[in-house]
Amino acid sequence: MPGLDPATLLIASCATTFLVSVQFLVSWRQAPKARCLAYWGTAHFIGSVASVGLALRGFIPDWLSIGGANAMMISAYGLIWYAIGQFENRKRHLSLAFSAGLAWILLCLIPAFYESVAYRVMFASTAATLYCFGGAWDFWRGRAEPLASRPFAIGLMVFYGFCYLVRVPAALLLPLPAPEAALSSYWVGVLCLAAMLFSIASAFTFIGLVKERAERMQSVAARTDSLTGIANRRAFVEVAEHLIATRSDTALLLFDLDRFKAINDRYGHEVGDAVIVGFCTLAAGTLPKRAMFGRLGGEEFGCLLIGSSPTSALNAAERVRRAFATITLPQFPDLRPSVSVGVAHGTDDGAFEHLLRRADEALYEAKKGGRDRVEMADFVLRVA
Repeated sequence: MPGLDPATLLIASCATTFLVSVQFLVSWRQAPKARCLAYWGTAHFIGSVASVGLALRGFIPDWLSIGGANAMMISAYGLIWYAIGQFENRKRHLSLAFSAGLAWILLCLIPAFYESVAYRVMFASTAATLYCFGGAWDFWRGRAEPLASRPFAIGLMVFYGFCYLVRVPAALLLPLPAPEAALSSYWVGVLCLAAMLFSIASAFTFIGLVKERAERMQSVAARTDSLTGIANRRAFVEVAEHLIATRSDTALLLFDLDRFKAINDRYGHEVGDAVIVGFCTLAAGTLPKRAMFGRLGGEEFGCLLIGSSPTSALNAAERVRRAFATITLPQFPDLRPSVSVGVAHGTDDGAFEHLLRRADEALYEAKKGGRDRVEMADFVLRVA
């Protein structure tokens, strides 16, 4: 490579890859549950050792520099691919990460393969290409999880895969150096430079992905009710305030489980929790798909309907009430849970507090009227 000694680049690549491996392993110690970091760190460590073996070509036996070092390098890419699968929760056996490296060793036992530089380059490049493209595909399949670094991770794996892909036809179309001059090859310099850039970029990108996922999980946990898995009061109010401020055709449904304290006192908190979870499951499956549903606290739940008329809001509340009234628990035949519902539609000032106050007043009327019923705010419509 003009101006750059490939052997020197190989040593620099080794040092860079080793430092990146340390960074991955340190990050893993800080986040032990993210096992993908340990695999990425191990992969880069193996890659750094392989670079040493390649750099010592001519100083150590060929079977070690050609056979062993290249097998380790191929396995390093396989382990990177495996770690990406771990990150994306893909189930695959660890042996697949080392299968191409093992195949390389077996092929090197065949004289026709071992003595052909072109065959060796084509196989190693194909293996690395497949592992890189496989990692990009895994990242792409996980795109439903919005992580800022995901597009960069996909692009990184695709780009590096293409770096190896072009070597496959080049091995046939371009003259290759004699074995004794392998380290002075232009392609060795190019790949060493690409490897250094890949190691540095992968450290920033992959560690960034793990941190972004952790932050997202913390954010979701802070906005999710731990018992039911639905939105908690904080999340519900934030979304409701935003939607109500921009839409006037909204309806708020307040659900309150009837005589819930008595259920806890008589049957125990485990049964009470089961009733809450059962109600959430039923309501989520009965309410419109676009409804915003959340737990406001204790046995009280809220539902925000967008683009809903007063009649459709009442009908939605009534469907939930009737469905919940039919629930029975065989082990507790005397337990007959029910729910009261207060409904408020629209607001003149675009304030969530106003709509919530009206729905709460309607809920009070439902309780006052005998429970297990639906009441509409302002008494415009009434369903019982």
